Amino acid sequence: PSRTDPSHPYYDVARHGIIQVSGDDNYGRKLIVFSSCCLPPSHQLNHRRLLEYLKFTLDQYVEMDYILVYFHYGLRSSNKPSLGWLREAYGEFDRKYKKNLKTLYVVHPTNFIRIAWNIFKPLISHKFGKKLKYVNYLAELREHLNYDQLFIPADVLRHDEKLRAAQKGGPPPPVKTPPPRPPLPTQQFGVSLQYIREKNREAIIPPVIAQTVAYLKEKGLRTEGIFRRSVRVQTIKEVQKLYNQGKPVNFDLYHDVHVAAVILKTFLRELPEPLLTFRVYSQVLELLGVESSLRATRCKQIVESLPEHNFIVLKFLLCFLNMVSQESLSNKMSASNLACVFGVNLVWPRHGSISLSALTPINIFTEILVEHFAAVFGSRCPPAQVTP
Repeated sequence: PSRTDPSHPYYDVARHGIIQVSGDDNYGRKLIVFSSCCLPPSHQLNHRRLLEYLKFTLDQYVEMDYILVYFHYGLRSSNKPSLGWLREAYGEFDRKYKKNLKTLYVVHPTNFIRIAWNIFKPLISHKFGKKLKYVNYLAELREHLNYDQLFIPADVLRHDEKLRAAQKGGPPPPVKTPPPRPPLPTQQFGVSLQYIREKNREAIIPPVIAQTVAYLKEKGLRTEGIFRRSVRVQTIKEVQKLYNQGKPVNFDLYHDVHVAAVILKTFLRELPEPLLTFRVYSQVLELLGVESSLRATRCKQIVESLPEHNFIVLKFLLCFLNMVSQESLSNKMSASNLACVFGVNLVWPRHGSISLSALTPINIFTEILVEHFAAVFGSRCPPAQVTP
């Protein structure tokens, strides 16, 4: 919205699309993208304003863990900020920005990047230096990020193709992916709701959702920033493995409420088809064209059109999120904040990634489901429904 809204305080910078927020990575951490190819010639952009806009964007997310992806291609002498600006920028990003930055991916690095890094190395803490990762090809990002959600400029895509084609011996081999194997009977992540139900004695609510919600309802309702924190990637993999092997999971052993919160988001994100189904995606995007006073009614119609099993699971989840929002004075998670976290994990398109323009209607839709839970879900009460 800041790119197309002339009244936005940083419209003069935002309109170029240099900085984008691109959903979450595989572990629920916000992805922020900086694309050098979108920088206009230096005389057309106030670099001081660019720095302010970058801080303005980060300020919305630095309280939770986040990832920066820097696309270096497209930086030329005509649009390159000075080394003095780079030094000033690093100096202005105090601990609050650096603490929750988990990784800085530098994509398509050149000698300029390496030289600049060596110049600033004496000024950069060892801890921050370990967060930097060079990425030579876009395919390498797939190992770490939700690649399909990533906003990648067309110029960067073309440049990557040229680099791969020019590499000695032809393009580099694709990222190795193991051949598909049939899921385990106990599999919980990455399989359909129907599969989980059939393999779990016709349980209406998937065990991962039922158990994380029960734990969070008891231990996490008043935890500040619940659903906005990430946890160690290794811990998430351990818990997923336990679930997939059909072994019991005791969240108390981790001494961190956020483990259950991230597991819940990860489960939703790894469903082969979103909980709200692919069919609903276009209907959600059309919500912006609906008059504000009629949006709750439209959301009710969309939700009631879902298959019964999806509706029951969604109602269970949103009932819980409504409880979370009612404790927002303690946990700082209003319906709006929860919508920003859960929207992209409830609905996405069948092909391609969620566009930036789609984030606004998705978040509005999800916020209505949370805030007006009783009105949206009250009429349809299947006999098999379960409440948290």
